[in-house]
Parts: sequence; C-alpha cells; structure tokens
Amino acid sequence: MHIDLPEKLYYGIGEVAEAFGVNTSLIRFWEKEFDAIKPKKNAKGNRKFTPQDIKNLELIYHLVKERGFTLEGAKIHLKENKQKTLDQFEIIRKLESVKAELLKIKEQL
Repeated sequence: MHIDLPEKLYYGIGEVAEAFGVNTSLIRFWEKEFDAIKPKKNAKGNRKFTPQDIKNLELIYHLVKERGFTLEGAKIHLKENKQKTLDQFEIIRKLESVKAELLKIKEQL
C-alpha cells in the first residue's frame, strides 16, 4: 500500500486515517497497543503524528492488514525481528513504487 501524504512536520489523525483508508478509532487503538507509535498531544488532546510515527503505522498496517497477523503476533514479530522486518518492508515499498511507475509508463504508451 502506498501512502500519499505531503511533506510536513506533523499530521493530524484525520489525515493519517484517510491516507490509510481506516477509521480514526483504529489509529487510536493501535496507538494504545503498540509502543512504537507516540504522537504528540496538544493542550486540547489533539494527536499530531510525526513522519516516524507514520512509518511505524505503515509497518503495523502491513503486518496486520496485508499479511494477516493478529495484534499479538505483530507485537511479537516486531519485538523479535524488528530490523529484518523493517528491511523487508522497505524492499516491498520500493518495489511497489517501481511497479506504480511502470504502470504509469505503460498507460502513456
């Protein structure tokens, strides 16, 4: 899944949920379940996600929604094989972007 967000320092929870195609409640739930996601909160309690939080959310989304892990399974997998998982996820993301570019070129022909 390719997440298309503009380059910013902080993202609102609505922007993040829309980019992933999920409800904001799921993002809040994942925030409580996974220690890797730590958004900043202002005085009103609004969550602001950093680009690092977005990368962690992408990885969690990939494990839970695309690969079919349970939440407990994803936690264990991240705890035991974090670097290997990150490397594989980066490779997958790069290959998906190459595929998208190739499909654009194909449509232009």
